[in-house]
Amino acid sequence: MEVYKAIAAITANLSRVGIAKGRKTQQGGGASFAFRGIDDVLNALSPLLAEHKLCIFPRITDRATVERQTKSGGALFYTTVSAEFDFVSAVDGSKHMAATIGEAMDSGDKSTNKAMSIAYKYAVFLTFCVPIEGTPDADSEVHEVSGARPLDESTLTDLLNNIADAGSKDELLAAFKLACKVAKEANDERALERIVLAKDAAKEGFA
Repeated sequence: MEVYKAIAAITANLSRVGIAKGRKTQQGGGASFAFRGIDDVLNALSPLLAEHKLCIFPRITDRATVERQTKSGGALFYTTVSAEFDFVSAVDGSKHMAATIGEAMDSGDKSTNKAMSIAYKYAVFLTFCVPIEGTPDADSEVHEVSGARPLDESTLTDLLNNIADAGSKDELLAAFKLACKVAKEANDERALERIVLAKDAAKEGFA
């Protein structure tokens, strides 16, 4: 079927160029966290989709939002979406479906948009096996990863709650640094992204 020819061709192209972690979020102590944003994904993927006549149609199958309140009185919205993406060939109409989950926090009305972007981003990463451009040697980037495993949801939730409940900028910075340390030791990139989103949302309460 043409859909798999298109997916294979786009995978081959992205395997050569990758999508670099070109965006950085500043952490405490002058350190920074690099990540790949949704704009990076769209910029790299859009011309390839057009070239190989492949369409991606998103479908949100479930959405859940929990409202939390910070100590400063601000609202923080935590949203989870379940999404399905139909990869459809414009040549013969054949299609393949991929399903992912997106999670995000925001103090305004953007938590759903962020969650959908994350679901889309990971659907693309997993379907096309997108590598990171120019990844350095692992020993220079990650330390003491022997036995490391992704954070369990309970631990991550506690870390996110500590960030959301910070009563001052100093408390926020301390909670953020601790959460980043735990996530880095677990080598959990997805947890780091959620931690950064939580910090950005909580910081708006001290503006």
